[in-house]
Amino acid sequence: MASSRPKTILIVEDEPEIAQLVKLYLEKDGFRTSMAETGLTAQKMVATEHPDLMVLDLMLPEMDGLELCKVLRNKPETALLPIIMLTAKNEESDTIVGLELGADDYVTKPFSPKALVARVKALFRRLERTTDQSPTALTYGSLHMDLTKHEVRVKGKEVSLTAKEFGLLEHLLRNPGRVLTRDMLLNSVWGYNYYGTTRTVDVHVRRLKLKVPLLSESIISIKSLGYKLSDHL
Repeated sequence: MASSRPKTILIVEDEPEIAQLVKLYLEKDGFRTSMAETGLTAQKMVATEHPDLMVLDLMLPEMDGLELCKVLRNKPETALLPIIMLTAKNEESDTIVGLELGADDYVTKPFSPKALVARVKALFRRLERTTDQSPTALTYGSLHMDLTKHEVRVKGKEVSLTAKEFGLLEHLLRNPGRVLTRDMLLNSVWGYNYYGTTRTVDVHVRRLKLKVPLLSESIISIKSLGYKLSDHL
């Protein structure tokens, strides 16, 4: 059987040394890469090259990472593009904004290239689940999740979710009534031993509630622990 084509990753970074280092490690792991130094260039390349994932620096000329992320998430054809954002340690507030705009994950500079590759692979694992899992669909009231199509509908209307939002919702739907700690959600949904802030979970839960109002009261916050999905509407 022929192997599937290598995944293509667009590296959006205006510091050549960092861009080349990321490129080296990703290609060493079998990924194809392309590079852009500005947000506007990256936006054009997404439209023409259709990358499978984007590694996006926060601080960019012409159009910064936050603006580019917002633009991509507002277009149906790029709403689900996996995005890992690169940020500096002193940009925590911008990091939270990035997650709220739809970035799937973030890595703070300086970072280990190997750790970045691990996060890229973890994100792809979430997207490449085998389709023979059972069940292939999950329902919650008028909400219907089709796992094979990676699609969520509420009252028949499709809701656009990022990869992480989809994974978080899937995990909640698979465990109704069960308290899921933030660490459990990070490890299960993010797909690796995550050592970042648990605020990542809070940001994604808040955004999920905004996109799916049906869940605004059903996802219950358990103080100092995490969340649970009410087992009845």
